Amino acid sequence: MSKISLVIHGGARKDSEFIREYRDDYKAALTEVSQLTYAILKKGKHALDAVEAAVVYMEDHILFNAGRGSAINSVGETEMEAAIMEGKELRSGAVTLLKKVKNPVSLARHILEDSKHILLGAEGALEYAKYKKVQLEYDSYFITPHQYDVFMEERDSKTEKEKENILNHGTVGAVAFDSKGNIAAATSTGGLAFNRKGRVGDACMIGIGCYANNKTCGVCSTGDGEINIRNTSAAYISMLLEHTSLSIQEACNYLIHSRNKDTTSDMGLIAIDKSGNIGISYNTELMHRAWISSERGLQVKIYEP
Repeated sequence: MSKISLVIHGGARKDSEFIREYRDDYKAALTEVSQLTYAILKKGKHALDAVEAAVVYMEDHILFNAGRGSAINSVGETEMEAAIMEGKELRSGAVTLLKKVKNPVSLARHILEDSKHILLGAEGALEYAKYKKVQLEYDSYFITPHQYDVFMEERDSKTEKEKENILNHGTVGAVAFDSKGNIAAATSTGGLAFNRKGRVGDACMIGIGCYANNKTCGVCSTGDGEINIRNTSAAYISMLLEHTSLSIQEACNYLIHSRNKDTTSDMGLIAIDKSGNIGISYNTELMHRAWISSERGLQVKIYEP
């Protein structure tokens, strides 16, 4: 079997009592999604199929801030975004300010496959979802008890200015390298708690939240969306590989720990290069992550370096 690789993340962020309480559940979810997704690659399927399946799993899981577990914004609503990209022809699709769509990443895949556009948002994205007959859910489906409790506690205990500085965020992402050398990347998020209605983050932006190019690498970024937007994080890693002799791990470390060494913003990256090598870097207290390849068995970590 030709080399195959997979790396998944469930967000880089500060620690919390909730994460500590459900640490084993997070690890179990990361293990299951990795095994299910890696099986797709072992069957010879395209990397796009693998990353979509991985992100769909995490969108459906209540522990992750994507799809069903989305954060609640300043007006008590959820607005989701997602993106997906393949590295052979650089096709991509993305959605933002999305409601009601059970799996935003699958709608992004429809855009990649069938639309002349790349990014659709708000009502236009929902209309396209209805046209493609993707599964919809009631608004209440996307608000989990945990996210509701966070929203109610912070709403009643903090000023409007304090709410703007709450860093209750999260993203999910996956990068895959298939047996034919194709790379794909996908991201999805439910945004920031208490973000302003209409705020667009990095997860839906091609070249920032995710990027894939068979000639260089595939990347997903996570953490504070605004810092990733300012750095064009995902594409920046690709450019480093194209124009320097850095390895994929060195490139990820450079962006976070050298170029942004003085930032107070949360940052995290997962990546796979054109040879199937994996890179992971972050500057936060924890990063939900898992990786596996045909050369190395499954690794699942949250706090451990």
